[in-house]
Amino acid sequence: MAISPTKAGRPAAARHSPDPYRVMIVDDSAVVRGLLARTLQADPEIEVVSTVPNGKAAVSLVKRHSIDVVVLDIEMPVMNGMDALPLILEAAPNTKVIMASTLTRRGASITIEAMAKGASDFIPKPSASRELGAGKDFGQELVAKVKALGAAAWAAHGRKSATSTESDEARTRESSGDHATRRSGRSSAGSPKRSVQSGLYGQAPITLREPSATPPRVLAVGASTGGPQALFKVLGALAKRITLPILITQHMPATFTTILAEHLARTAGVPCAEGVAGEPVVGGRMYLAPGDYHMTVGMADGKKVIRLNQEPPENFCRPAVDVMLRSVATVYGSAGLTLIMTGMGHDGLAGSLKMVEAGGTVIAQDEASSVVWGMPGAVATGGLCSAVLPLDFISSHVMKLIEEARR
Repeated sequence: MAISPTKAGRPAAARHSPDPYRVMIVDDSAVVRGLLARTLQADPEIEVVSTVPNGKAAVSLVKRHSIDVVVLDIEMPVMNGMDALPLILEAAPNTKVIMASTLTRRGASITIEAMAKGASDFIPKPSASRELGAGKDFGQELVAKVKALGAAAWAAHGRKSATSTESDEARTRESSGDHATRRSGRSSAGSPKRSVQSGLYGQAPITLREPSATPPRVLAVGASTGGPQALFKVLGALAKRITLPILITQHMPATFTTILAEHLARTAGVPCAEGVAGEPVVGGRMYLAPGDYHMTVGMADGKKVIRLNQEPPENFCRPAVDVMLRSVATVYGSAGLTLIMTGMGHDGLAGSLKMVEAGGTVIAQDEASSVVWGMPGAVATGGLCSAVLPLDFISSHVMKLIEEARR
């Protein structure tokens, strides 16, 4: 029976706590600090508690005050953002950091490095020629990221909001070693396992499906907020051990995806580059969706090839995970293996539904190890997964799925 994407993706409940998310802005430009503060303060769920001009001041303040989210510039006098980042995370491990980056190759390279070192996300830094004027899209993106990461910080601190809560029952079950969501989902009778997951999707049950019996011939990965760190960890441990082609859609703009591909290639030790229209899809390579392009896989002269398009965004995203997964479901069917990792929103839900309907397998990152449990939470609570796993367990589980299906 087909699963409705509407029913599968449970919306987050409204927040019950009156406390706002506490934000610190760090930028050497008074104009930019003012813009960011006005943009964030316009939302009643956000409070800008401090604005400072350099990293040294930020480190000092974060040690003395409870800060949920830091918006951190990279280039600053006294102490720059890259030097301040590890000190902020050391002083306040549960605080989430958003890097403010320029849309240049150098800015992108530093930003990817920052995310590999613990920053949760980034925002294109406003400039005199762009968002300083008004910047509706910029403002919406900034507010959405601050609120999503603020909720994640609350969960890490043990504070409760309806967008990020954890029940006493769930905590007790986790500490007692009940890791039903970490396994393949098969019981002795072959029926799905069920567990209850709290958090962004409330007290939502997770019903695990049987994985496909067909040996996987492709791994399709979707990620957003917190994705670079997750990609480095999983693919760094996995890519050299499998011979499958790996297709990746990570929500990022152009230039940033170019740099991300370079970092992934170095980390994983296998070729990785932005997908090029018409190139063959072969094993032992990673293909990353270029910024501002949807990436799909199609057939040409009997061979699987990469295709790119600039059709309208889906889920406000281009590239979009759903677009990639629909094509993978069509071309690979039951031989498709999908991994949905940390990210805001629900991109990947509709595509994972198509994967399951085609007989393929979907696994998701668990809530505890996700920076934001939006995308993986949507597929996990939608009954589409064969496993919902901590980040450290994913690579070994993928290897197990491949080996078992080939026996």
